Amino acid sequence: MFRTALRNVLAHKARLLMTVFAVMLGVTFVTGSLVYGDSLKQAAVDRASAGYDRVSLNVAPNTLPGAPPATLGAHTAATLAEVPGVAAAAGRVNGFAAVADHEGRLLGSAEFRKGGNFAPARDGTDPAYRFTAGTGPAGEHAIALDEASAAKGGYRVGDTVRVGTSTGAASYTLQGVFRTDASKLSPGGSLVLFADAAAQKLFLRPGRYTDIEITAAPGTDVTQLLGRVEAVMPKDSTAVTGAQLARLQANTASSGSDTLSQMMLGFAAVALFVATFLISNTFTMLVSRRTRELALMRAVGATRKQVRRILLTESVLVGLIASVAGILAGTGVAALLQELFPAADGPAAPLTLLPSTVIIALVVGTALPVIAAWVPVRRAMAIPPVAALGAAEPAAPARAGSLRTGIGAALLLTGAATTLYGALTTGEDARTVIGLGAALTLTGAIALIPLLSRPFTALLRPLLVRVSPVQGELAARNTVRDPRRTGATAAALAIALALASGLSVLGASATQYLDGATTRDITADYLVQAPSGGQRMTPATAEPLKKLSGATYSPLNQSTEYQIGGVRSVLTGVDPAAIGRLLRYEVTAGSLDSLAEGKVAVADYKARANGWKVGRSLPVNRLDQQGEVTIGAIYHADEQSKVLPSITAPDSLVARFDSAPNTDSIVVATAGGPGRAQLASVVKALGDNPALSVLDKEAVRAEDTSGIGDQLNLFHALLSMALVIAALGIANTLAMSVLERRKEIGTLRALGLDRAGVTRMIRMEALLVGGLGAAVGTVMGIFTGWALGNTLQESVAGYALVIPWGQLALGVLLAMAGALLASLWPARRAAAVDIPAATAAQ
Repeated sequence: MFRTALRNVLAHKARLLMTVFAVMLGVTFVTGSLVYGDSLKQAAVDRASAGYDRVSLNVAPNTLPGAPPATLGAHTAATLAEVPGVAAAAGRVNGFAAVADHEGRLLGSAEFRKGGNFAPARDGTDPAYRFTAGTGPAGEHAIALDEASAAKGGYRVGDTVRVGTSTGAASYTLQGVFRTDASKLSPGGSLVLFADAAAQKLFLRPGRYTDIEITAAPGTDVTQLLGRVEAVMPKDSTAVTGAQLARLQANTASSGSDTLSQMMLGFAAVALFVATFLISNTFTMLVSRRTRELALMRAVGATRKQVRRILLTESVLVGLIASVAGILAGTGVAALLQELFPAADGPAAPLTLLPSTVIIALVVGTALPVIAAWVPVRRAMAIPPVAALGAAEPAAPARAGSLRTGIGAALLLTGAATTLYGALTTGEDARTVIGLGAALTLTGAIALIPLLSRPFTALLRPLLVRVSPVQGELAARNTVRDPRRTGATAAALAIALALASGLSVLGASATQYLDGATTRDITADYLVQAPSGGQRMTPATAEPLKKLSGATYSPLNQSTEYQIGGVRSVLTGVDPAAIGRLLRYEVTAGSLDSLAEGKVAVADYKARANGWKVGRSLPVNRLDQQGEVTIGAIYHADEQSKVLPSITAPDSLVARFDSAPNTDSIVVATAGGPGRAQLASVVKALGDNPALSVLDKEAVRAEDTSGIGDQLNLFHALLSMALVIAALGIANTLAMSVLERRKEIGTLRALGLDRAGVTRMIRMEALLVGGLGAAVGTVMGIFTGWALGNTLQESVAGYALVIPWGQLALGVLLAMAGALLASLWPARRAAAVDIPAATAAQ
């Protein structure tokens, strides 16, 4: 049987190629996703653990939860340096430092703008840094920059660089440019080195360090050295080896990469699901074409079991061939993904092909064709040999009363009802219910697609006939000749379009919501903020704006730890005389002028939750202080608003309870309105501080919506792979159809249909199949996107459904274009059919 199966596989090269191609597509995406995810994960682990091999031990103070970060003294570093076996004990200082280029644009990503100290050993070098230009900083007004930041900022040794830290901004002379490892500089970030004393003054206190790095003398046993160090270091500190730090960082990076790996596997599963339709369709057509061949084997003595084994053995052989090809192609796809979507925090990672990936690819690639071949093989075995020898198995049309149609209709109705239930209810499980309903609905729609092919084709038939009477009529009839085949081919496209359309609806709705939530409440020209982890703004930060002629401003001074009327609350202090011109308060009760009288204004959601009304006096407790406040106004606000607080208070009231509030942001309106000159004047008034961001409305909007856009672009790019598989499925189905219809096409050619006419007919068939899949997928995507978005309306005020007709139309056009491109090769094969040979074929 094995020899027979192998001979059958090799006897039909075109059939082998198409079948292998169908299976290979699914394996390729699975392999590519796994290799790409594993490569990124391994690269993240390597980067995170790099550099710790130069550290023998690290001593760090223990910080109690909720307490300020603890430090170590210079005397501790000196004591550790005298321990036998210690070659050097370098005290390290870490803090926030922001550097801008000559145009004022911040360098490095927001989370990784760091400052540190240059800690030279006895030989004048610091083993953590390798200088490529200049030397380490010496003196209070000297710095060194990492090589990447210096290149991006256009800085050279000797230039003046403006640096912002948590204490303000100052100008420094660039004394050196260096390279370092990921233990000091996170990929994509920036690092500014100061002299040791200057770094302590800026980030900690004179004579204090964040931690101490110990380098062992050559030949020293690190385990023994650890015991000697622990004997003399402070009791409230901990010592770990460099190897332990490397493992800890590697584990953190590995867990951080799991989300991406899971997402890649999710899209691989989608692509595999799409490819399953292609594989199943291909095997159904192959077995159908071989009905007479199989019947002949049965007639000469082969049993059903033997024939079934031969066919399944063929599918295993095809799967193995396709799996090997898919592994090679998938590795290439992973390399392409690295070029298109490189790691944002470092260089491209070496491709990592794990044994587990090879095993998964082989199992998937072998199991899929066996599963796909099982149903058509059983169907072929059920046909009596005599009947099969007389004619090939006829296509089984979809009927309204068939079991498949009944099951499909039940799934569709159940799924739609489940999705509606999830959309119209609240709770944490609503999205899970919608996900289940969407899956059932999509499955039901896929089962009903063969039934939908006839009315859909009838709807477009007049248009096709008007464009091309003969070819349009033939294309319409050929499309509905085998509804199951048409439906299976269109289903793959429908799945890809459903996911893409649903993401487009959610993305457009979320973008519009964020757009409104971030800028609707701001009537000022500029919003001043400190980057994450950067300078802590206080009310004093805004005082230099007094010198700005004609400017109106107010810091938003956030103060916590309040109990107002027994409710835990946060107060935001503002300038009562200015805030009404800087933020949009939609007052629904009372008056905002009451702020000048020492009263507070409360957001409607806060008042509604606690039953507060205008005029009500409430007791106030903060730490050991007590008092009373009166509600003077209630205003409409979105709980997710970027600037409108839950409770707005006059800054004088906040000052009574909190002498050091944190200024969340500053809103500024200039005399001449927004403009380049006005922006420059605000920046200059604030001390030209890179650690402060001055954003106009467009910058605020771009900052808050960029994340959604980036994620959607990645999701759509990954889904496009599923779309490509679906388009290739159309190509494969049409190619197999052309092989089946060689005699028919030859007869049409003999009757006068020229090559251009045959090509046009095949292309119209592709467009009909593509249009059916695009229509079903788009409708499903809109429905699912609406349902998921509806669950947000209860918790996110202002969220509304937005249907991005342009994006949806683009998706349909891309699907149709893919279908048209997929028809080029089958159409060319059909046009090249030899008329005499085709008409003479049996």
